Parts: sequence; C-alpha cells; structure tokens
Amino acid sequence: MAFAPIDGINLYYEDTGQGFPLVWSHEFAGSHESWENQVRYFSRRYRVITYNARGYPPSDVPSDSEAYTQKQSVEDLHGLLVHLGIDQAYIGGLSMGGGVTLSFGLTYPEMTKALIVAGAGTGSTDPAQFRTQSDEFAAALEAGGMEGLSDYVKGPTRVQILRKNPRAWEEFARLFASHSAIGSAHTLRGVQGKRQTIYELEDQLRKLAVPTLILAGDEDDPCIEPGVFMKRCISRSGLVFFPQSGHTINLEEPELFNKVVDDFLIAVEAGRWAERQEGSGVGFLARR
Repeated sequence: MAFAPIDGINLYYEDTGQGFPLVWSHEFAGSHESWENQVRYFSRRYRVITYNARGYPPSDVPSDSEAYTQKQSVEDLHGLLVHLGIDQAYIGGLSMGGGVTLSFGLTYPEMTKALIVAGAGTGSTDPAQFRTQSDEFAAALEAGGMEGLSDYVKGPTRVQILRKNPRAWEEFARLFASHSAIGSAHTLRGVQGKRQTIYELEDQLRKLAVPTLILAGDEDDPCIEPGVFMKRCISRSGLVFFPQSGHTINLEEPELFNKVVDDFLIAVEAGRWAERQEGSGVGFLARR
C-alpha cells in the first residue's frame, strides 16, 4: 500500500499506468475504488492516480474536526502531487471531488493542464438548507455509525444507478457502508457544509483560463444550475449533461463518461479546445 505523508497525516493513493498524469478525486460517498472504471480505461494512455481523502481509511482519520476544510482538501491534493514529483496534471473529480478539483484549479492553475468537474455545486442554490442538512447527517453518523446514514445511497440523485445497474449500486452501497463514520461526519461538517458555493466563486471563475470540462446528470437537480453557471463564467469550458442520469455519472454511465472525457483530453492535447470569444452569449450571462 502506498501512502503520501501530508501535513502530519498519511493519504492512501494508487498510481497506475504511464504517461501524462491524470488525477481523480472522489465524492463524499465514494473513495478511490469509485474510479476503477476510469483507471482501467485511461491507464492505457495516462498515468492515473486515485486517492482516498483524509477521513477515508486506509488514509488517516484525524480526530480533530478542524482538520477538515475545503482549503485543506486542496492542500492535500497539492501535497500528493508534490510527493509524486508531478509538476502538472489533468485534475478531475466528482461531487465533493469536483469541488476540490475546481478549487485546485483556481488555487494552482500552473499545476493544472485541464479540469474535469463532474457533479459539482450541490448546496449552491440553498446553502443555508444544505449546511443544516450536512449537520443533521453528521449527527446521524455520530449517533448510529454508517448505519445512521444508510438511506443516503437511496436518495433522489442516487436511485438512477440502482435503476440502471443494481450490481454497481450494491457495490457502491457496500463501499459506502465501510467508510469511517467519524471521518465522514467531520467531512460533512468541515468540507461539505462550509465550502463556498459555486456562485460565490464567480469572480475567480471568470478569470480561470484552464481548459475545463463540466459534467452533470440531467436528473441531478442540485448540480444543474451550478453547472450552467460555471459554463457561463469559465471562458474555456464545455458543458455536458448525461441523459436520465443522477449524481454518480462515472458509475452510472462509465462508457459515456470515459468517451466524453477522452475526447476532451484529446482536444486539449491538440490545442483545439476553444475559448469562447468575448461578447458571445452576453444576453445569457445574468445569474439565476
């Protein structure tokens, strides 16, 4: 097992294949295992790196709740790249990992050749309600362990994978149940509940020059408006909605997900990923 020592803790990671680095950051309900379909596909051409965030064994689970923040998540990813001797990489992530990916690109654009931001922005439309829900979920984990949040994997943006691929859903649910309840509770409160909304990042998004692919399921309601907003703000971005899909699009539609990402990376490498011309779409830039 490989670990990277970062800020006093150890992060577990897996490093597969050879080529230009492609890093995947997992969602709250996921882990490095969530990216297996992407590791198998992209490691044919890239050096694919997956890891478990702090709070997700076999990575360390700090007991101090203050050790879990969005900023720290970005610094953990930065520390992992430094540990691996990587100066620049493609950075991708889903949901919580998509937020970390976007924040990493804003913080370390020189280390980011391109961004793949999938299913990001939950809580942006009603942040107060989202923070309350995050606190409630954290309390349920502290009171009942992972069993206290067993219904989470059957939520309205998760049922799509159950409908499409029951076996993949069973694996997803099993892996979620194996997580650390304490680490997950701290992550909910410190990372999920306190991160900036997509709308609060507007000024930074308009300055972002890194090629960016934005992905979301068209039944993932909390991420639809933030996805469109990111598209309107990031000049070198593209937006893809997956039909009849929920939150876990890399698990629901792995072949389509891989194809869309592969085409994006090929376009970036060929210098063909366009920047929107100044003034295009002006009539559509109003927020919400």
